Amino acid sequence: MTKPEVVRFGDGHYRRVIYGLGPYIADYEEQVLLACIVRSWCPRCMSHCKNLDAKSLHHTRDHTEALIEEVSSTDLWDEYGIIHDLVLFTNDFPRADIYQLIAPDILHQLIKGTFKDHLVEWVRKYLLHVHGKKGAEKIQDEIDRRIAVVASFSGLRCFPEGRGFKQWTGDDSKALMKVYLPAIEGHVPTDVVRTFRAFLEFCYLVRRNIITESTLVRIQDALDRFHHYRKVFESIGIVPTFSLPRQHSCSHYVLLIRLFGAPNGLCSSITETKHIKAVKEPWRRSSRYKALGQMLVTNQRLNKLAALRIDFKSRGMLNGTCLSEMLRALKRLRLNSMPDANQPDQPNENNIPLLPDLDITMRGDNEEERQRAQTIPDLSAELAIPHLYNILRRFLFKQVNPDDQRSPSEVPLASCPRFDGKIQVFNSASSIFYAPSDHSGIGGMRREHIRACPVWRNEAPRYDCVFVDTDAGVEGMGGMDIARVMCFFSFIFEEVSYPCAVVRWFDKADNGPDEDTGMWIVKPLYDDGHSPSIAIIHVDSIYRAAHLIPIYGTHAIPRDLKHYDSYDAF
Repeated sequence: MTKPEVVRFGDGHYRRVIYGLGPYIADYEEQVLLACIVRSWCPRCMSHCKNLDAKSLHHTRDHTEALIEEVSSTDLWDEYGIIHDLVLFTNDFPRADIYQLIAPDILHQLIKGTFKDHLVEWVRKYLLHVHGKKGAEKIQDEIDRRIAVVASFSGLRCFPEGRGFKQWTGDDSKALMKVYLPAIEGHVPTDVVRTFRAFLEFCYLVRRNIITESTLVRIQDALDRFHHYRKVFESIGIVPTFSLPRQHSCSHYVLLIRLFGAPNGLCSSITETKHIKAVKEPWRRSSRYKALGQMLVTNQRLNKLAALRIDFKSRGMLNGTCLSEMLRALKRLRLNSMPDANQPDQPNENNIPLLPDLDITMRGDNEEERQRAQTIPDLSAELAIPHLYNILRRFLFKQVNPDDQRSPSEVPLASCPRFDGKIQVFNSASSIFYAPSDHSGIGGMRREHIRACPVWRNEAPRYDCVFVDTDAGVEGMGGMDIARVMCFFSFIFEEVSYPCAVVRWFDKADNGPDEDTGMWIVKPLYDDGHSPSIAIIHVDSIYRAAHLIPIYGTHAIPRDLKHYDSYDAF
């Protein structure tokens, strides 16, 4: 840590390097051990354990050593939370101070800590305090039913029994965070709803892979609102103190992001995942008798297989799979049979479409391909939309005349092109988009599937909702509308291929999000007050899938209502 070493870098140049320790990821129990402090104290700052959120100086190694020399062990324990006879493992390192190296742990501090162990538990205690045991159980059952009827969404697990599962994993908590806020609205005071809203905004902001100065301002604002609204639990008598180390850690996130960069989901679950691969899975493969040796052999063989795979890849022997090669071959055959056969197989790097080719195979109840419509009249009958042909003609008019400022309904039908050819219907589409709050790949791009199929998993129809870009000049939700996809299809008109979607429009209830939940409210849009507003749109206008959660109101959820009925029932 003091003498430089000459190291050859990936660019071929040699440089002098001085090594040091980077951020240390650990849950609170390990942080206590690393910092040699008393439990319930903060490992980073010197705030008293009875008032952790009070502003105070940060721990430093030099200050701790001075306190140990000047203050008695009893006062060190009671007034500073320091254990005098333990020595920091970084004590003799020239360039490392464990107090400064402790990094955010999003999994244990925010998701499992503040959300699951604190806020969800406080809601349970509130219901018990206000409604008694029987009344609380009844409301909890109603909350569970609300969670159970949330519509399916790509990447989001379903909760058929609500939140009543025995062991909460990190993934369970992350998924529940996305549906819990609307489920409790109406059963708890407004300030409780706003507490959850502020905390969820804080969580999703700190998870971004790129954090700017303006983002840090929003993070601090969300934290301030969280601290303000959570007082409702104290005033009711549910929480005696907010001096909770894991919840207090939120106040250090702005500084830690400045020191170490964006966490981007960084937490101790990374090392726990490695523990599963290195210990749990080899243990399951062993005979359980003198298992250590068997586990080591298993790990050695897995390492050798991994090294062999890397060697094979470097030789070009493992490019893709049999399935991917077959899909590419089928795609080439399809492109060769179309008029634009000279187009390349893949889009170039500077022209990535929002929605690539729709080539997902349709499946029926018995894993057999369902016979879908091949003409617009057939599709009109299948979707029960009698005027679909007229909608298509007006869609074609807008595609052929993009500079015409009239709305489709104002265009005389006689001026619209006619199309009587074949169409191809698809059950789903994949969308590639930028999502700063989601875990994404290089460049922040993310892929998800949008479903529009008459039978999903041999159970029921599934028609997902989407964000439609209607005004590119307006940022965020203000420039988008919500629609439900009833069908994906494509056709060729005058040697131009049109990938399209039949959608049913939703209308925004207001010009901004709801003041309490922070969520936008939409409602089905009707033409002339009674007919659903239907349109055909180009898939390039679709940004990504949208997840709608019902406004449950005061009515009880029927027990026979399923998640696939959600969009139709509410």
